Amino acid sequence: MMFQKILVAFDGSEGSWKAFDFALELSALCKKNGYPEIYVLSVVRPPEPIEIVEMEAVIDAATTHYEEQFRKIAAKVKDKDLVLHTDILTGNPADQIVRYVSETKCDVVILGHRGKSRVEDWLLGSVPKRVSSYAPCHVIIVK
Repeated sequence: MMFQKILVAFDGSEGSWKAFDFALELSALCKKNGYPEIYVLSVVRPPEPIEIVEMEAVIDAATTHYEEQFRKIAAKVKDKDLVLHTDILTGNPADQIVRYVSETKCDVVILGHRGKSRVEDWLLGSVPKRVSSYAPCHVIIVK
């Protein structure tokens, strides 16, 4: 199977860097049909309850963090034959990832495994589980 549009859900964690490296390897295998496109999406989860001033500060700090991470990603793919797109959205990560993959018509979503405990997973929810349930394409979870 050839993937021409690959989405990496990226939060800057070790798991998301592993997912990005896997996307690079996968894109190298998919060059036969043209240059693959890699979409890197980061989602800022707003604080709850939402305080306008606090939310703006959280979004500004997260945006600055992700822009720095995107510069590292751009440097990593500088000499590779692929098209790189980066975006930052705000909201529920799983919902935003599913919406984004539908809009961009990506062929596959790659997420890093975060290694949360079962209690953390139960309390916070599992983004990979929700994305794999609702995404209209293949989903790969990288460990």
